[in-house]
Amino acid sequence: MKILVTGAAGFIGAALSARLLNDGHEVVGIDNLNDYYDVRLKEARLKLIAGHDGFRFIRMDLADRAGMADLFAREKFDMVVNLAAQAGVRYSLENPLAYVDSNLAGFAHVLEGCRHSGVKHLVYASSSSVYGANKKQPFSVGDNVDHPVSLYAATKKANELMAHTYSHLYAIPTTGLRFFTVYGPMGRPDMAYFLFTKAILDDKPIKVFNFGKMRRDFTYIDDIVEGVVRVMHMPPAAGGGTPPYKLYNIGNNKPEELSYFIEVLERLLGREARKEYLPIQPGDVPETYADIDELVADAGFKPSTRIEDGLAEFVKWYREFYKV
Repeated sequence: MKILVTGAAGFIGAALSARLLNDGHEVVGIDNLNDYYDVRLKEARLKLIAGHDGFRFIRMDLADRAGMADLFAREKFDMVVNLAAQAGVRYSLENPLAYVDSNLAGFAHVLEGCRHSGVKHLVYASSSSVYGANKKQPFSVGDNVDHPVSLYAATKKANELMAHTYSHLYAIPTTGLRFFTVYGPMGRPDMAYFLFTKAILDDKPIKVFNFGKMRRDFTYIDDIVEGVVRVMHMPPAAGGGTPPYKLYNIGNNKPEELSYFIEVLERLLGREARKEYLPIQPGDVPETYADIDELVADAGFKPSTRIEDGLAEFVKWYREFYKV
């Protein structure tokens, strides 16, 4: 198939593109290569896939309405995987309009492109952050998600609503994937495990929020990619008065306490972290825990990488990439 991957220089986007290319698909990747974090890392990810015969990269911003319309009209994609977004819960407190441009206007341009060019399935990244202040554990896709605690979370909830509307009005099959704390080699430098690793190796203190009691359903990148690929080949069908619309959680189904996560990192790095214990930050939630029963039932797949194994792969990559 001919597949558009937006955010192709991103952590998940690059890993997914590599997998799709290895599976024999043609991939067109777009990314605006913004400087939210080190562009050299984005370029390094692209370098790993740029030499593949089936890959083309186009530097483009989702907010470019005319450019996006032209791209869809020209390329005639079979399928679209939208992974481009302004990421980060905490950054959304400082620069909210960046999220409006990319996550709202940009996603609308993707939906319009799918509508006018006959795309057979749109798969898009949502986030575990949509569960916000929910108390019930584990988080299920059937839960109410009307209490986001960050603008980032609100934009992801908005994406789900927008996709539902397009599925209803224009019969576009759409599937939203609520990712849970993705980590691994070539990951995002703004994520805690990346920041912790750098600080520990530099002998600088790490900020441990919620006094180390935060719990996260850490999910390894390979498991995320496998889940995305399986869902891509399962476009939802309309029926019984419901549109061709679906949501899944993709998480490890096993929350880990932040303090233990740090212990594992310390062992792998061979150093003890200097810890600065702090209260929970605005926009953060105390715990995430994915109910993945629907993913297992429909896709026959359950993420299973232990954090001990996933972090070992990350630390190995980090030392090689940064030569430390």
